[in-house]
Amino acid sequence: MRLSIAGVTAGWTSVPAVNGIDLTVEAGAFVALVGPNGSGKSTMLKTVYRALRPRAGSILLGPDDLWRAPARQVARAVGVLAQDQHGGFDFTARESVGLGRTPYLGMFDRLQESDWTVVDQALDRTGCGPFADRRLSTLSGGERQRVLLARALAQQPRLLVLDEPTNHLDPFHQLDVLELVRSLNLTVLAALHSLDLAAAYADTLVALRAGRVVAAGPPAVVLGAEVLRDVFDIDGFLLADPFTGRPRLIGRPRCVCPQRPCLWSCHGRRPAPAAGSVPTEAGRAAGREEAGRESEEKRNPC
Repeated sequence: MRLSIAGVTAGWTSVPAVNGIDLTVEAGAFVALVGPNGSGKSTMLKTVYRALRPRAGSILLGPDDLWRAPARQVARAVGVLAQDQHGGFDFTARESVGLGRTPYLGMFDRLQESDWTVVDQALDRTGCGPFADRRLSTLSGGERQRVLLARALAQQPRLLVLDEPTNHLDPFHQLDVLELVRSLNLTVLAALHSLDLAAAYADTLVALRAGRVVAAGPPAVVLGAEVLRDVFDIDGFLLADPFTGRPRLIGRPRCVCPQRPCLWSCHGRRPAPAAGSVPTEAGRAAGREEAGRESEEKRNPC
């Protein structure tokens, strides 16, 4: 289902956090919002899953305006994995995923066998089956993220909204969650801090700065040297992953010399001599030559 965002302005104070955002996510595509802290990524997502009403603009999922449609209809259509999304009760994983069926229940209804079938399918799809009966408090961070994703899938959504889905996860679970998301064949709008992961998994990147879109397009186009410098204040370049062919980002701090002292990463580090090694006369001469080069570099940085 296609998501169309047109002219959206929103914020929590008199100063908008996002301003005049235009964005399209085609059916089945994965679009990642990237940008520095405070650029408006989470605010933009909140307008999509109806946590923050836009001051201007429209948000359509297919033909339906998400802010004009009934709340129950939107809750069925949009699955959400928000930052730090923790419940107040120590449910089992299966009970927690069952909450995803709430939009399909009346006020006094209980889950029926058909609902539990959907829940179990979501648990299996996300690999949560082996710990379905364990309490959330006993699960690892990666396992809890999978449970929350399973809860979103239990809504049977047409759009999946993910706000920093890899937050607080180790490298294995970061990759594991994004691999799972890509395998779902759903329309996905996500906010990601890791430019490397965004480049590796998203079809389209939308770079935000100060609440406005600076660049949008394929990762190899968006993550050019100019955007890396102007938006993220870093230097870097892209390489093709030898296994997947997808772009991967190699980043480093922006060079600041000669205006300020060189950064640690400006120069390579020489390996320390092996323990117990005895320097030869040739080695001493090479060391004096290297020391001379270092002294020259300090006088003429970079």
